Amino acid sequence: MKELELQKAFMLIEPGPVTMITTSHEGKHNIMTISWTMVMDFTPRFALCTGSWNYSYEALVESGECVIGIATADLVDTILDVGTTTGRETDKFARFGLTPLPASQISAPLIKECYVNIECRVADHIKQHDIFVLDGVKAWINESHKDKRILHARGDGTFIADGEIFERRKRMGDKLPPGV
Repeated sequence: MKELELQKAFMLIEPGPVTMITTSHEGKHNIMTISWTMVMDFTPRFALCTGSWNYSYEALVESGECVIGIATADLVDTILDVGTTTGRETDKFARFGLTPLPASQISAPLIKECYVNIECRVADHIKQHDIFVLDGVKAWINESHKDKRILHARGDGTFIADGEIFERRKRMGDKLPPGV
């Protein structure tokens, strides 16, 4: 085995899906791109990590809600542009040609161009680490979306899209949650 530079170790764990988190605060919708998300259990409960440097942080704290938009590989450049632009001075929906759709349970909008949107409420905010624990309250899928390859950030400016699927449902048996 060859030693790996410790500061690069996160790149092997980070590749969760790239998400586009929408918020709504004081009448203004915003989007942030984030890859620091995780599933916490099957309820569905999720977590994301962001800090006060991010314009959406205050909206998450104040509104207590957001939408997790699952982005696909066809949106890679838009995802990058959204993530490198602040919503403080920019309407990211208008600037990047994204379509806000009304959510049914919360005020933050869905993103029409995303393959999946999950409406969430903040269940907890672990301030020491800026982790938001989210409870999914409604989910939407755009089955007509042509590209269904989920995009993953590698943490170094490169991305990977889902590829080959290894089907092992029978082997997993009763370890799968009901309904999946």
